[in-house]
Amino acid sequence: MAATGFKDYYAVLGVSRTASADEIKQSFRKLARKYHPDVNPGDKAAEAKFKEVSEAYEVLSDADKRKKYDQYGQYWQQASRAGAGGAYGSPFGGAYGSPSDGGFDFSNYGSFDEFINELLGRFSTTGGGRSYSYGTPGGGAAGPGFGYDAAGASQSFDQEASIRLTFSEAFHGAQKRLRIGNDSVEVRIPPGAKQGSKIRLKGKGPMNPYSKQPADIYLVVQLDTHSFFKLEGDSLTAEVPITPDEAVLGGKIDVPTPDGSVTMNLPAGIRSGQSLRLRGKGWPSPKGDRGDLLIKVVITPPSSLSDTERQLYEQIRASRTRSPRQDLTNTRL
Repeated sequence: MAATGFKDYYAVLGVSRTASADEIKQSFRKLARKYHPDVNPGDKAAEAKFKEVSEAYEVLSDADKRKKYDQYGQYWQQASRAGAGGAYGSPFGGAYGSPSDGGFDFSNYGSFDEFINELLGRFSTTGGGRSYSYGTPGGGAAGPGFGYDAAGASQSFDQEASIRLTFSEAFHGAQKRLRIGNDSVEVRIPPGAKQGSKIRLKGKGPMNPYSKQPADIYLVVQLDTHSFFKLEGDSLTAEVPITPDEAVLGGKIDVPTPDGSVTMNLPAGIRSGQSLRLRGKGWPSPKGDRGDLLIKVVITPPSSLSDTERQLYEQIRASRTRSPRQDLTNTRL
């Protein structure tokens, strides 16, 4: 490279001249994602920037090249040629050009992550056994992070996608037809799916170029809320309002369940917030049995009173012998 074409590779990657190998690699990953042609379709400036940061990383990630670059500056390539007896070339065996001019073809890769892994692998020292890993932050649609090992370690191409279910679909199970690429796939949702549950579609993911086997897709359940029932952990719960007289005297009340209304015994003196258990009326388990339904009672005073009701409540108040706050009289800090 002539002096007039000298590039400050440290400035290109936005790192200091004392940056560690990890700092250089992290900066390259960030910039490569930002300027990758798939992220900026048709943007020639972004494509040029992508080639530039790739070129900078190729030099600074190689200890020998970086040493010559630091020592000889703009004449580092001449020093490399003198020592190696050959011309400087890219790790891809050709120029960083577009497919039309015989250079690097981005279309050979199924995803950006796949390309980055290949790129990092080619930049690594052959036979050195250095391993790099890269993944979409937080998993996301690309699924768990997968690694590329310069010595040939395997990597996972499994992917994740979300699937939204109603409360009824999750409880009873459902059949869903999904479009995956060009294929229409019938998916069976087993009864008892929960928020965050994963349903495996074996062999429906992208082809792993190393194992030559199709990867899997995992559907992550997003569960819609229900107006009455709630799923708290493994327990199906519901709140049922009761009147003050029902709380005092107890009795039998009808409550909804996923299978229809049932009659349950309400013990006398129950307090607001207490829960009653209906066994076998809860959420299905993977084994096929049913959990329990927890009914939390909420004492609800009437919003309006008839004259008779008001007179009776006044009689109760007049004849009450003890206040429920009696034991709190002397409470203080």
